[in-house]
Amino acid sequence: MTHQTPERVDANNADEQHLARLGYRQELQRTLGSFSTFAAGFAFISILTGAFQLFFFAFSIAGPPFWWTWLIAFGGQMLFGLCFAELSTHYPIAGSVYNWSKHVGGKTASWLAGFSLTLALIVSTAAVALAMQFVLPTISDIFWIYGDGSGPYDAATNGVILGAIAIVVATVLNSLPVRVVSLVNNVGVIVELIASVFLIVFFFFAAKRGPQVVFDSVGHGHDNSLGLPGAMLMALLLGCYIMWGFDTAGSLGEETVNPRRTSPMSILRALAAAGLTGALLMLGALMAVGDLGADELSTSGLPYVVQDVLGKTLGDVVLGCVVIAIFVCILANQTGAMRMMFAMSRDNALPASSALARVNKVTRAPILTAVITGVIAIGILVLNVRQPQIFVVVTSTTVVLAFIAYSIVSASFAHRRLTGQWQTDRRYFHLGRFGIPVSIAATVWGIAMIVNVAWPRQSVYNPAPPYHWYLQWGAVLFCATVIGLGYGYYRLVQRHRIGVLPEHAAPHADGE
Repeated sequence: MTHQTPERVDANNADEQHLARLGYRQELQRTLGSFSTFAAGFAFISILTGAFQLFFFAFSIAGPPFWWTWLIAFGGQMLFGLCFAELSTHYPIAGSVYNWSKHVGGKTASWLAGFSLTLALIVSTAAVALAMQFVLPTISDIFWIYGDGSGPYDAATNGVILGAIAIVVATVLNSLPVRVVSLVNNVGVIVELIASVFLIVFFFFAAKRGPQVVFDSVGHGHDNSLGLPGAMLMALLLGCYIMWGFDTAGSLGEETVNPRRTSPMSILRALAAAGLTGALLMLGALMAVGDLGADELSTSGLPYVVQDVLGKTLGDVVLGCVVIAIFVCILANQTGAMRMMFAMSRDNALPASSALARVNKVTRAPILTAVITGVIAIGILVLNVRQPQIFVVVTSTTVVLAFIAYSIVSASFAHRRLTGQWQTDRRYFHLGRFGIPVSIAATVWGIAMIVNVAWPRQSVYNPAPPYHWYLQWGAVLFCATVIGLGYGYYRLVQRHRIGVLPEHAAPHADGE
């Protein structure tokens, strides 16, 4: 039996009472502390995962100046982070974006935000799993389960196989008690932090050129119709893809002790740590790599840099740490999808909500949501098994869906503030008079990035034959179709049924 101090018991009681005022009974296990919630957000962002997955793309598009797009993306995402931090003090509930928008934007806004982010999280689970292909075959040829890399579809097909295996393992873990998942997550984050710091230090000590390298395009980007600025717009995909999901720290509000104080700081710390680590890691890589003109920088990216600078043996050890970071990132993505699906289901906002919202009495986890998110993620991989451009297409779609959800929240938050309907609680983190400009700026940033990332560029969505218009417009068509069909289902069927399921409602819920 877990021993709890009187202070912990009092804190849990206060947290449960606040949850009851929001309409829900305590069902998930409340055991997470500040490091665990920070770790959840940081693991989701996972610098090593995203950088090792998309460094090659950003470099091939814009060369070393792509580094500046990381800083731009960090600034834009921090606008969202500040909004989410204040919202998490008022509504520390599972489902973060869904429940935040429900309270500041209404049922339709919350359903669209929740549905979009659930899709983004599931697609992201698949996208992150593909990162295994960038690392494992570099460590050893034994990880070429399909082909050997010489065929046009070898990498895409092998990536699907490796990714599917990783998702199955993550699904099993996510069906276990939250303490087990948290332990795996914490260990993974520690490994990632150590590996990141080691790489940064080693890269800077092994530097062959100064930081001015970020001003030298090395011939990249000038073939873009808008020149280097146009290329950098495309390279923004790197920062936008990596630096989202920090709301996960808020989505664990019902499993966190004293979440009204813990969640906002965890959200901001996770994003800040990721922003700083990523900037130094990629700057160090550009300074340390032997040949900036090497083709491998535009095809392999960071795995090539690691082995070029560290050598094969030490490089493989570091790449092993990257594999751990990737797996923990898969775990965090699926955890976020599960919590979002659980939050919507207990409000009867999804089909078969009662079954989806059922919490296993032994593990205290919504096991059915773990299975469903895992199956859909693997299905997304299988559908794209013969696409050489699978990596960039899936990541781009993830970003568009996530930014749609984030922008709905920030726009609703801005509207609340502009109409004087927002009450600041000065006992906890708050934006004060900066709330209006920050929330408006976040919305503008979000909409701009939706347009930028979804823009049907052939070099992104259909760079290799066969060339088809529907592939080039893939992100627009996919997002418009799934959100359109989902919204149609909501309007015609589900919106009349929404309401907290009796088995999840607080016994005596009185509005806050």
